[in-house]
Amino acid sequence: MIFCAEKLTAEDIRNLKEQFGPYVKVTADIDKGWVVIGGELHADGEKLLLEKGSQQDNIWGGGVDLENKLVDATAVLNLRPKLGNDSMEIIDSSRREAFIGLVKKIFGELWS
Repeated sequence: MIFCAEKLTAEDIRNLKEQFGPYVKVTADIDKGWVVIGGELHADGEKLLLEKGSQQDNIWGGGVDLENKLVDATAVLNLRPKLGNDSMEIIDSSRREAFIGLVKKIFGELWS
């Protein structure tokens, strides 16, 4: 797993692709702007973010297809009925947009 709080370089993204393959899991703190890339489960990234001071309600998961340049907002981690999210997909549009926006910011070189 890789903790990231700043935009990745093109070389960083190439290294991620070599390490993890064409798809990487992303767990993000949409409040602090932090992401964890990789890991077996999104819960692994969640644990790391919590250790760094994130609040659980701000942590959401999905992934990036590094070849097709697509971001998804689907993860078991997103099942949060107490927050009105009873799906693996991030339903709330503001949270979804925040997640996708943060991922696109961190992985910005994909779209350059």
